[in-house]
Amino acid sequence: MSNVLELRDVCKTYTDFALNSVTFTLPTGHIMGFVGQNGAGKTTTIRLILNMAKRESGEIKVFGLDNITDEPAIKQEIGAVFDDLCLVDMWRVHEVEKALKGFYSHWDSAQFAAYLKQFKLPPHKKVKELSRGMKMKLMLAVAMSHGAKLLILDEPTSGLDPVARDELLGILRGYISDGAKSVFFSTHITSDLEKIADYITLIADGKVFFTGTTENLVEHFLIIKGGLTDLTDEIKARIIGLSQTSTSFEGLLPAAQAGLLSSQLETKPPTIEEILIYISKGGNEDE
Repeated sequence: MSNVLELRDVCKTYTDFALNSVTFTLPTGHIMGFVGQNGAGKTTTIRLILNMAKRESGEIKVFGLDNITDEPAIKQEIGAVFDDLCLVDMWRVHEVEKALKGFYSHWDSAQFAAYLKQFKLPPHKKVKELSRGMKMKLMLAVAMSHGAKLLILDEPTSGLDPVARDELLGILRGYISDGAKSVFFSTHITSDLEKIADYITLIADGKVFFTGTTENLVEHFLIIKGGLTDLTDEIKARIIGLSQTSTSFEGLLPAAQAGLLSSQLETKPPTIEEILIYISKGGNEDE
């Protein structure tokens, strides 16, 4: 199976933040959710992939090509959608094509018109008159009307109501249905990942905490709860997001460490949201 996107040991340092040896791969024909709390490094990583920021070290390949030396060719084959709308408020929907199609060598006017119809976007309305959900669908129509083989989306479902989010996820499922296209999208809405993502890369404090299939993520960890007498030094050294009361404790433990647990401890598989919450606590935390 070929990879549409590959990052190897990618680093970028700012005054108050560092992206450290970020490594993951997205196989062709799949959807990867890129998840982490705000400030974890999601947008920085996307900017590096798109060469909107310069990596200091490491390697980024898109379609097997270097994202810097082969940038013009790569950008003809990708569609990018950001949380902030990149369209002029006063443009009417039908004018968007005229303004943007010249940037793409494979722009398909018939396809764009079909998306406007499918997404029920009124062609004579101004961009500023559209709801947030309609604006997002308009950006997707642009991103998918030039034969893009990879969609890169930064928080596409943020601020959308549940119905609009579900509709957007349906669009992405349809987009990859031919097995030749792929989606990489960042989000902090974990319920969206559980519905649609084949792969998940979880980033925390500029480092990849986990990358793999969605199924493997939830199998990779256990939530453990028990009395303080069961909290051994070995568990303390490995537990993530430890919380304690005067009588009990709980936290997240890699499933590979299950052999450390006594039969008195309560365990259960975590949701993606619970994994994020425990990771956000960082080290031990006393209540």
